[in-house]
Amino acid sequence: MRYLNPRADLTFKKVFGEHPDLVISLLNALLPLEEGQEVEEVEYLPAEIVPDNPLRKDSIVDVRCKDRSGRQFLVEMQTVWSPEFQYRVLFNTSKAYVRQLKSGMDYKLLQPVYSLNLVNDVFEPELEGYYHYYRLVHEQHTERVIDGLHLVFVELPKFQPHTYSEKRMHVLWLRFLTEIDEDTRTAPAELLADPQVRRALEVVEESAYTDAQMYAYERFWDSVSVETTLINSSMRLGQAEGRAQGLAQGIEEGRAEGRAEGIEQGRAEMQADIARKMKAAGMDINLIAQATGLPIADIDAL
Repeated sequence: MRYLNPRADLTFKKVFGEHPDLVISLLNALLPLEEGQEVEEVEYLPAEIVPDNPLRKDSIVDVRCKDRSGRQFLVEMQTVWSPEFQYRVLFNTSKAYVRQLKSGMDYKLLQPVYSLNLVNDVFEPELEGYYHYYRLVHEQHTERVIDGLHLVFVELPKFQPHTYSEKRMHVLWLRFLTEIDEDTRTAPAELLADPQVRRALEVVEESAYTDAQMYAYERFWDSVSVETTLINSSMRLGQAEGRAQGLAQGIEEGRAEGRAEGIEQGRAEMQADIARKMKAAGMDINLIAQATGLPIADIDAL
């Protein structure tokens, strides 16, 4: 048996964006939901959050859904970490929150929005834990909470199943996301023993994918490699410029500016190139949009 990596864009969306029972299990396992608040049923929402004003920025998430009470859940798989990702998460979560109400509706109708972000990178090296939960709390009296936005970041490389006392499904889903990849020939027995995780394993079996989907899958990892190179190069450039200036501020500003510009330019060029090749190969435009994250209108213009 050969498996594909569930952390890839295509496979992650296929597992959790097309199987409601699997995303429900993931949400209940990884979100800080109190007893009695578990997600029981979800309805998938469009992944693209389009603003009311066409001049404002739209955004796309990997998986977006809501439950019967109206709570929304945004799920993202981030392969390469960058500081800008945190701001994008806050932006997307806030947008989903404020767009619940139409003009004249009561604020009491607002429901919480949960953002679950699985990061295949270490971004808090000075912190011991892998699980980071952010919400609005009083600075001195942390028991005082303004409910509404719940941001969860999971550093997957830090997760070690034998060193944490977590609930069973929490461990199984994180093991699925960290232990399964292209080198896996036999899935761990503990994962196969659970019906839901076993279904997820079936979804990422290589034999379940068409040649076109495999092409998109391989191009995704190519883009990850390019993005990682751009980040490392831009960080080195920023550090060099900062040292030349001889100021600590220059180091930070140079690193941030070089990283941001390099990542954005490189990502845009890579996505356009991948989309252009997939389009020339005759692939369905919706699959191209899903694989690259580009709007259909931009793909049409290539």
